Order: sequence, then structure tokens, then C-alpha cells
Amino acid sequence: MRHIRAKAWELKLKTVFDEIDRRLESDYGDRFRIHPARPAEGRTSNPEMDGLFNVGASYSAGFGSAYGPGYVVEIRVSTLQSISQYFREELRDLVQTWLTEMLPNTFPDRELHVVKEGNHLRIYGDLRLD
Repeated sequence: MRHIRAKAWELKLKTVFDEIDRRLESDYGDRFRIHPARPAEGRTSNPEMDGLFNVGASYSAGFGSAYGPGYVVEIRVSTLQSISQYFREELRDLVQTWLTEMLPNTFPDRELHVVKEGNHLRIYGDLRLD
């Protein structure tokens, strides 16, 4: 069971990811055919569950990371088509830019950072729950 403050913090973070998902759908939603088992964008009440893109994060204790605890960002593209490494990197860079712009507005009392770590992004910094 997760602490109620952790749930609230992650719900605020989800609003950021939902907005990024909408932007990706708008800018790149026609680039690939959506997976046949996935509903079209806007068909569900949760942007994670429909459309071509799903951007989210999972908490990581940071073992093995130079940055310590944080959230590992995952960018999924729901298609059966092959996606080039170049496009995956382009998406990662764009999501990093948007997160860097949006997190200070969502968490104005926190110093949060978004860095590339391997093939993914990590959000780290002031993760306190108060």
C-alpha cells in the first residue's frame, strides 16, 4: 500500500505526462499505425490507455544510478511498425525538453531535474512528500 502523499504526488506528475501524451498525439499521432488492439486517442478516460503514445514513470530507489532515487520515464509507442532508434531518441529528447519546462509549474516548490540515463530519462531531485 502506498502512502497517501505519494499517491497525491504521483497524481500531479501524471497530469504532466497526460499533457505530454496529448502533445505527442497531436504532433506525431499520424506517423505510425496504432496497434490494432489499442483504442484510438480520446476513446478512453485515461490517455495512458488509448492513442499511439503512452508516457509515464515508475519510482526507482536509484540503486546503480549516479542520480539516486527518482522516477524512470518510459515512452511507449503502441504500433506493430518498426520504430527507428533515431526517432526514439528524438522522442526522448522532446519529452526531456517538455518535462524540464513543465515540472517547475507543476511542482513550484521543488527542484527537480530531468536527465538522460542510458536509453531512458530520470526525474530526480527534491522528492519529499510534504
